[in-house]
Amino acid sequence: MSSSVVQASGLGKQYRLYPSARARLRALLAGGGAARSHWALQGASFSLRRGQCLGVVGDNGAGKSTLLKLLAGTLAPSTGTLSRHGRVTAILELGAGFHPDFTGYENLRFGAGLIGIDTAQLRALEPGIIAFSELGEAMARPVKTYSSGMVVRLAFALVTAVEPDLLIVDEALAVGDQHFQKKCVERIEQFRKNGCTIVFCSHSLYHVRQLCDVALWLDGGAQRAFGPTEEVLGGYEAHVRAQEAAQEAAPLPGVPDAAPARADARIETVRVANLDEGTPPTLQGPDLELTIEVSAPAGECPSIAMMLEQAHGVGITSTSTQRAGVRPQPLGGGRWRASVRFPALALHTGEYVVSVYLFDASGLVVYDQWMRCAQFRHVYADSTPGLVRLAHEWY
Repeated sequence: MSSSVVQASGLGKQYRLYPSARARLRALLAGGGAARSHWALQGASFSLRRGQCLGVVGDNGAGKSTLLKLLAGTLAPSTGTLSRHGRVTAILELGAGFHPDFTGYENLRFGAGLIGIDTAQLRALEPGIIAFSELGEAMARPVKTYSSGMVVRLAFALVTAVEPDLLIVDEALAVGDQHFQKKCVERIEQFRKNGCTIVFCSHSLYHVRQLCDVALWLDGGAQRAFGPTEEVLGGYEAHVRAQEAAQEAAPLPGVPDAAPARADARIETVRVANLDEGTPPTLQGPDLELTIEVSAPAGECPSIAMMLEQAHGVGITSTSTQRAGVRPQPLGGGRWRASVRFPALALHTGEYVVSVYLFDASGLVVYDQWMRCAQFRHVYADSTPGLVRLAHEWY
């Protein structure tokens, strides 16, 4: 038996596109007809062992969803071979199969049968599923009375009730509210620790870096790279920066990227020390020092992070309290403060921007983010070509 949980070789999916519905019907009845080929995915090849986590990245329309559906078995490949071993669970379109007129209980029993959970097994699992979903008395109501978040809660609790050998996740970190999102992340992370193989598709490169040891980059339906996460993401980020430079569209500095998802978890202030009154302000002195104040849910010590970039979007460095093993300073009332200093900032003369992030204690769930919220100019008298001064010696 193969040691691989997933083995894909030359995997591809082709669609036939017709100019009209009438042309499609004519082709079905008589064969042939005017149609063109569209390859949603072509030439995907990779292998995953037990316990590995694969991050799938790429632009919209790159073929990511097609690959996940092939792995889940909801699509058949047009070319190539695919082998999977063990129980497969896919978190794709959560709740899509629920009947609106059935109650939560009825949909739970119907959905359980579709994913291979028999009646006796469901009887044992049902209390845990309902507890995880936090739906309580709402389980007796028709699903058509549920909010979209309630549907997602029930669907996620069901499909993850039994730990699989292969878990396929499509942006599951964005499901539900922040409280339930945190529970989802913790359950997925526990699966990973227990040796479950995971295929994780996300636009959040931060989460891909945190969760995945290998990555697959798809571009226009073709496989561009597969290998260690940092190597693949390095190429993908260069591709994204090139696209952004071509668009020449930068967000306004000093404005939060979006409203935080919950009122008790937000970035409050970001201050950069020793700036003058210029436009942009110039850093006065050799050190860069930031002070960040946040609010976090009661009883939780959050993780606070920052990223330093060139003004035109080239990332330079990032750091977080969680990675550094530092506990932010409690201010009382759920408020926290953290400061970070870069002594003798080793950058050449130029304009730079800072982005700030607020995470939960695990560093996985994003509570709030202020993108490019501070901009400054740094002047170094002895600048030479390049971006940064690295420690070095001639010999």
